[in-house]
Amino acid sequence: GTAVDGTNDPVPYHGIGMVTLNPLVYSPFLLAFQIVSASIDCFKCVSLNGANPACDDPFHNNYTTDILESPCMGGRKGRNGLFPATACIKLTGVYDDTGDHIMVRGCALDSGTLTTDTEIIRMSHCGGFYFNDRYVHGCLQSCDDGDACNNAPAVLSTLRYTLVLSLLAVGLLAS
Repeated sequence: GTAVDGTNDPVPYHGIGMVTLNPLVYSPFLLAFQIVSASIDCFKCVSLNGANPACDDPFHNNYTTDILESPCMGGRKGRNGLFPATACIKLTGVYDDTGDHIMVRGCALDSGTLTTDTEIIRMSHCGGFYFNDRYVHGCLQSCDDGDACNNAPAVLSTLRYTLVLSLLAVGLLAS
């Protein structure tokens, strides 16, 4: 048969249907897509005794875009700087010393080690724990199954969607 380039020489086919995509054209888009995909968007906020209603439960996603961090960045134990988060967290509880109620939504990352910061996001749990050097009775929940999962349903990030559309458009123009 005839190859994609019209000759009888075998040519690697990198296409969708009848559209041929040049790997040199779409590789940068795939790299950008992978970098964006590696991070997660999370709600980030703190509310003490209900002082920040946008953060508290019941959580209403209709007025919280100002507390959505995209992409969410977090610190790593023993490292300087911020890194793309791999999970969102939600902490609710009562400070043992004052009885104040606290709600924290944020992000964290799995550093691939068995440190406390990594274990926090690997398993949601309830009970007693320290938060900012104070003892709290409550629950810590983590999720990594989608953007804004610390209370919103998983959605396709606008940036990711734009990258996919750009990849398809460049592929169509290159053919």
